[in-house]
Amino acid sequence: MKINESSLIPIFIQVAEWLEEEILQGNIKEEEQVPSTNQFATTYSINPATARKGFGLLVEEGILYKKRGIGMFVATGAKEKIQAKAKERFMKETLQSVWKEAQKLGMTKKDIIKLLMELD
Repeated sequence: MKINESSLIPIFIQVAEWLEEEILQGNIKEEEQVPSTNQFATTYSINPATARKGFGLLVEEGILYKKRGIGMFVATGAKEKIQAKAKERFMKETLQSVWKEAQKLGMTKKDIIKLLMELD
């Protein structure tokens, strides 16, 4: 993981997004323990409170869960939750933007579908 301190995205969100990406890629599996926030903070030279805040976001979303005295683990169904969240963000951000630009260019939905079919 590379922390981008000059990014407009807060570091704790970068932490959460990195963990989500690791889960999506299968590098961290469901029911597998994740590093402690202190280990994570030390490894990536960030404040432990910042790491805790990033992990906390994922706990709130049900992607991670705590086992008292043991640590944090990836929840069953976490990958599907992350995929659903990413699909919604893709629909709202990317596809809306593409559709607006296509309309400016006089394109129809059929034109876009045809272009998408040609991408393979």
